[in-house]
Amino acid sequence: MRGNSFGKMFSLTTFGESHGVALGVVLDGVPPGLEVSPQDLHDELLRRAPGQSKGTTSRKEADEPEILSGVFEGKTLGTPIAVIVRNTNQRSKDYDTLKTNYRPGHADETYEKKFGHRDHRGGGRSSGRETLSRVIAGYFASLIIKDIKVKAFITKLGPFEYERNKLDNIDQDLGTYNFADPTKDGEIEKYLINLKKEGESVGGQIVINVEGCPAGLGEPAFDKLKAEFAKALLSIGACVSFSFGLGEKMAELEGSVVSAQRENFGGIEGGISNGDTIILKTTFKPTSTVGKKAKAGRHDPCILPRAVPVVESMVKNVLADHLLRQKAYE
Repeated sequence: MRGNSFGKMFSLTTFGESHGVALGVVLDGVPPGLEVSPQDLHDELLRRAPGQSKGTTSRKEADEPEILSGVFEGKTLGTPIAVIVRNTNQRSKDYDTLKTNYRPGHADETYEKKFGHRDHRGGGRSSGRETLSRVIAGYFASLIIKDIKVKAFITKLGPFEYERNKLDNIDQDLGTYNFADPTKDGEIEKYLINLKKEGESVGGQIVINVEGCPAGLGEPAFDKLKAEFAKALLSIGACVSFSFGLGEKMAELEGSVVSAQRENFGGIEGGISNGDTIILKTTFKPTSTVGKKAKAGRHDPCILPRAVPVVESMVKNVLADHLLRQKAYE
């Protein structure tokens, strides 16, 4: 087992490398009869795609999905769904020096030690480009959880910070950079462009609000909903921490304060959803490629704006899996 699959009732297996022929995903457990929109799927991929805004990587990819199986006449068949996206804008020669050099903060050395052989081009399997497969899965998951709304937004990006962990309106437009306050877009653009010029990078935080999640999702022991969210989100390459509800603030408060309001538990009690808005928080590290290499290459000075749809997709994948699992009890 190489850890390329996730989920039980709704499962996904991703495959491919960033400079290979294509990347893709195989989905199993998607119920039959769900209407599929190739345009909506493509639109979701474009939210994550490189080169969509200033201050991000200059790599250009159409990210056009090709549905190979499991969909017929616009509806799911109930059989495995396979989707690929072909790579079209690789510059593999840019990575020739990585055949013998390891980049700190990347998986170069650890992959070599684990497998004894690796694809050094663009990070190979460990590249952030793998996440497009997760976004494809998230689209199909959204067809299963159609009454649940999932919204991720940036609350911290360098000097920019949004104090609240809940949006007034979950349907609000987040602008170009997915920051909770879209009026900051102009300032964020200038900040990211300057980072890119300097060969510097920055991390930050992404918060996720989930509305309309029914009570009862999650299992009592190892498959607690909080544990499933943690595994899903921490499996994203640049994600370094996860919390829900008050999270780390609970270490500073007395039990009488924490237990005074159910909302402090972020919609999850005993590892099972309680029907309230679920509030999750993740921290992302700065992009590891910095200095002259960042100036010369095609790297994001901050991965957060493009990570938002990936975060949403992994949350949707968890919810779809547990919604189907809960229906098995009914």
